Amino acid sequence: MARAATTSDAFNAIAEPQRRDILVLLRAGEWPVTDLARQLGMSQPRASKHLRVLREVGLVRVREAGKQRLYGLDARALQPVHEWLGGFERFWAGGFDRLDAYVQELKQAQEE
Repeated sequence: MARAATTSDAFNAIAEPQRRDILVLLRAGEWPVTDLARQLGMSQPRASKHLRVLREVGLVRVREAGKQRLYGLDARALQPVHEWLGGFERFWAGGFDRLDAYVQELKQAQEE
């Protein structure tokens, strides 16, 4: 089965680890592409291609600042990912609650 285009939605866009790395950096604020590329150890054209994909799905916005283009995070496009992960968060939280109860039982048994 053919894989969907990476620009179709946020799920496909963030499937690429280097794009996730870019999003992590952009959480701290705006960056020019040259600084992003340098920080991530990739060429400027490669960073630009990743930014284009992220921009097309709405995860990144661009602002002109003189001769520079600054890229910033627009996390609203991550909402579908967040909603999808919500079910798993409840699963993990339940597991941690059970683990905590078990640890408390062990402590109580040790004190007796």
